[in-house]
Amino acid sequence: MSLFLALLVAAAPPTTPASTLPAGTQALSADHEERWIPFEFTPGNQIRFVMSLEGRPVSAILDTGVSYSVLARRYTEANRLHVRGQAKADVIGGSVPVGWVKTRALAIGGLRREGGGLAVADLPATATGSATAVDLLVGRDLTADYALDIDYVQRRFRFLRSGRVPFTGTSSPLTIAPDRLVYVSSVVLGGAELRPMVVDTGDGSAITLSTAGWATARMPSRATTTTVSFGLAGPVVSEVAIVPQLVVGRTIARNVEVRVEASGGFSDAIGVAGRIGSGFLQNYRVLLDPTAGQMLLSANAGADQPPLRSTSGLLLGVADDRLKVLHVMRGGPAAAAGWRDGDLICRVDGAAITPAYPTSPLARWSAGTPGRSVTLRLCNGTERRLTLAHFY
Repeated sequence: MSLFLALLVAAAPPTTPASTLPAGTQALSADHEERWIPFEFTPGNQIRFVMSLEGRPVSAILDTGVSYSVLARRYTEANRLHVRGQAKADVIGGSVPVGWVKTRALAIGGLRREGGGLAVADLPATATGSATAVDLLVGRDLTADYALDIDYVQRRFRFLRSGRVPFTGTSSPLTIAPDRLVYVSSVVLGGAELRPMVVDTGDGSAITLSTAGWATARMPSRATTTTVSFGLAGPVVSEVAIVPQLVVGRTIARNVEVRVEASGGFSDAIGVAGRIGSGFLQNYRVLLDPTAGQMLLSANAGADQPPLRSTSGLLLGVADDRLKVLHVMRGGPAAAAGWRDGDLICRVDGAAITPAYPTSPLARWSAGTPGRSVTLRLCNGTERRLTLAHFY
């Protein structure tokens, strides 16, 4: 679990026919294997990087859970781009209006596309968990013809020709769903195979299942709590538990965080069993090659270590000089102490909150050692003490 929250960015195909969006012409450069793209993690656990659109740098998230790459509406307005068409797309949290814009050229590392277009939708900053929104979600339409080599340890990725295998690992099936137009695979949990599972690098959580998928797995009774995630259409509250083992292809993963969506959630809406997100994938070096039909996973050091668990029961977002309580987890110390969504924290054990908080050692307090007592000063000047504890 993130010390803050997981962000979910996935979208089913818009209701407007795909033929509305011109495809353009894509090609890899001669030196594409050397053209690594450096990235950083957003506070929401996503891959954020810089690419080029019409010769200008733009910020982007690598998102294999998006059918068509999405340009931020605010970017089109700032650059006076003509947005065409009107449609709706199912996204996590509901649905959003979508338009289209023509493009001349874009480039990501060794990949370049001439012509074509991008979907257009609102991309709020909450979609990354930070105060700064991104300009673009890079989705299936740009990536699926190639092998994506994602090196989470070195924080870099690159495009390779399909069929290229740059490292050894365990193989899992991977295809593009013909109706949903996203990357899909399967998992085995509790002896049950669950499919299709969207392989979604834009989802900051580890494994997410529909209610039906969780019921099919028939897991023994496990301690659960609640958590919140944010999609393009708003917040989603789900159950969360830690399972001892989960299998993806030939990869046996241990101590995996699993979220369970409420009935009628996004997985139900698009007819899938759930999602494999970056919270799981980041434990491996990953090769995603749907044209070759495989996902390759090579475990990083500590891949099977228990995931970070909240011991405070507070899921927090950061905005400059304060923390905002986004969710109070059921059964946790914060719930017992009467904390509420929306409470604002300006100091932790006397230390002020700064924009650097997400990557600072101070941020570790909310998943700190059980029994530790933390003094939290709210932004209205009052102080509260919170004793950390295991609760799920």
